[in-house]
Amino acid sequence: MGPTPPRAPLEMPAQNLRRSPPAKFRPQSWRTVGARILTFGGALALTILGADQMLRAFDPDAVNGLQIALRALFVVTFGWIALSACAALAGLIFAPRAPRTDASAPLRSRTAIVMPVYNEDAAASCAALTAMARGLEALGHARHFEIFVISDSRDPDVWVEETTAVEALRRELEGVMPVWYRRRPFNTARKSGNVQDFVEKWGGRYDFFLALDADSLMEGATIAEMVRRMEARPRLGLLQSNPALAFGSTPFARLQQFAGALYGPVVARGVAAWQGTDGNFWGHNAVIRTRAFAASAGLPELSGRKPFGGHVLSHDFVEAALLRRAGWEVRMDPDLGGSWEGSPPSLLAASVRDRRWAQGNLQHAKIIGARGLRWPNRVHFAIGIGSYLMSPIWLIMICVGLALTAQAIWFRPEYFPSGFQLFPTWPRFDSERMLTLFLVSMGLLMTPKIIGILNAILVGERRRSMGGALRILWGASAEILLSALVAPAMMMMQSRHVFDILMGRDAGWVPQEREGAALPWRMAIAAHWGHVSIGVLLAIALWLTQPEVLIWLSPVLVGLALSPLISRISGDPKVGAALRRMRLLDTAGDLRAFPAAVTAQAAETRIRDGVADSLTALLARPDRFDEHAAGVDAELEAEADTESRQLARVTAAAKIQAASSPAEALRWMSKEERTALAGRRDLLEAWRACGDAPDPAAKAAE
Repeated sequence: MGPTPPRAPLEMPAQNLRRSPPAKFRPQSWRTVGARILTFGGALALTILGADQMLRAFDPDAVNGLQIALRALFVVTFGWIALSACAALAGLIFAPRAPRTDASAPLRSRTAIVMPVYNEDAAASCAALTAMARGLEALGHARHFEIFVISDSRDPDVWVEETTAVEALRRELEGVMPVWYRRRPFNTARKSGNVQDFVEKWGGRYDFFLALDADSLMEGATIAEMVRRMEARPRLGLLQSNPALAFGSTPFARLQQFAGALYGPVVARGVAAWQGTDGNFWGHNAVIRTRAFAASAGLPELSGRKPFGGHVLSHDFVEAALLRRAGWEVRMDPDLGGSWEGSPPSLLAASVRDRRWAQGNLQHAKIIGARGLRWPNRVHFAIGIGSYLMSPIWLIMICVGLALTAQAIWFRPEYFPSGFQLFPTWPRFDSERMLTLFLVSMGLLMTPKIIGILNAILVGERRRSMGGALRILWGASAEILLSALVAPAMMMMQSRHVFDILMGRDAGWVPQEREGAALPWRMAIAAHWGHVSIGVLLAIALWLTQPEVLIWLSPVLVGLALSPLISRISGDPKVGAALRRMRLLDTAGDLRAFPAAVTAQAAETRIRDGVADSLTALLARPDRFDEHAAGVDAELEAEADTESRQLARVTAAAKIQAASSPAEALRWMSKEERTALAGRRDLLEAWRACGDAPDPAAKAAE
């Protein structure tokens, strides 16, 4: 069996954003209509009320530019939190009902379980695939699925690790499920291009494909149920599950996981309620109708320079919008459990990911006006853009407030603006109204959290899964406090991201960090010295001039001043282990391991034992050498035989011939030459045999 199945091509043309295909759309259910009225109508009404009260708080006869700016920024931020609160209420009142399916009915389709990887831990990813396959086997559905690992990795050592891990996965699933592997010679358009390449070469083989991330894990029952729902509704183009964060061991990961477990269901129900069949795609843990995706979701290359031009980065939102534009239903079913993903292990790791996401979301400003899009899809784009613009908006609002405070200190008001005025004109500012607005704002901000806490306590199954009401309240209190400390540094970093993007700086594409470690003090200080300086200097200035303002801003200033410490310990697994011993921020997976996770953990040990993690490691294991050579798709390599690749192959062969040992040849090679070596069996054989002396690296490995 070769590394890939026979070609079954599907054409996937780039869609024209200026021309809309004709499509028919079914009316939304009464629940969706009600949820939209409550979400958007309620948010609009609250925003108008908040804006009116803000206008009344200031003297209309003494308005200046700073006050106008503060009012405008307040309206934007107030509207943002009002939208979140109203969406949470809509999910509570108009939550969509789970579709009815027959769990005993056999499946009728063929589905590819597609896992894109880019310089990832191949053993961990293949272990997760093992668990999913075993879950489907236990239900009797394994014959309806095939696993397809699609690689964009650039490192030749990672390439070797992937091919040998996939061979170990094949041994694990022999007689259970086919396993295929393909590495693209060129990673054009990043992840979306990786998936498109799969669809264009092999998509015709499959009715559906399950899109995963390298850290995704799903229960077999969840996968089978999603496919069953796709089969039951022929116009359903994409079904998104609600993946929960899990498996993290660091304080930052545990914080994110707990918040997701407590508030995530509230957010998911709210989004699912108002979007109906005008849904969104989160890029992974979703089942997609292959032919619909190929015909409707091909991404165009955007005009202009990076970061706004070029290939679409946050492809998932766009693919969902294009599917819906063509008349296909896109839906998220929040009742689908058994779907998980990993969390960034630290504050800086989250910031690196956010930098890429921010650029992708802001790039949607060039797509939001495309012809034929449904208005809820435009709202998804707007919310995605706003989620990153809100950080600089909050920052600017704080700066404007401080400027108004300084103005009040250094500039005395004019009590007699008219020379013939008998009585003074006193400045008017309604502090009671402002306090009321602040309390209402905090109430709206906390509404999703309050709903999540009450739901977790009142619903018996959720309460038991999270350790009981007291542990929920204990964890929620810690989450609110710790999130408040993390938020100021995140605000500053996201503001910097937006500034860099607007200045035309591209994010590039770096692999995601999956494993945690305590950040060295040198790196923590280098990353956050500016935040500390701002926090300390501002605290001193306010303490000397306006100590009452210092009290209001203390959460922000403390978070900035402590940001190096917060960043350092956020990724420390030892601190995470201490939190777990305290039973703080526990989720259901901490109290009782998910069956799929147990299966994956056991499989990872076996798979890792069979992996060669570098080119050098192949020398010690002839069987792994042959596995890697068999895992290279010679046809794909031949299709990508450019002049530069030919040159790298020639120079690699020359260095092999001149070297006295494989280790020496490898030391002489550039990365391009090592990649050429990894992709050609004849070069690998020559490299293994080069020189007369035995290779010390191979002996050491033995």
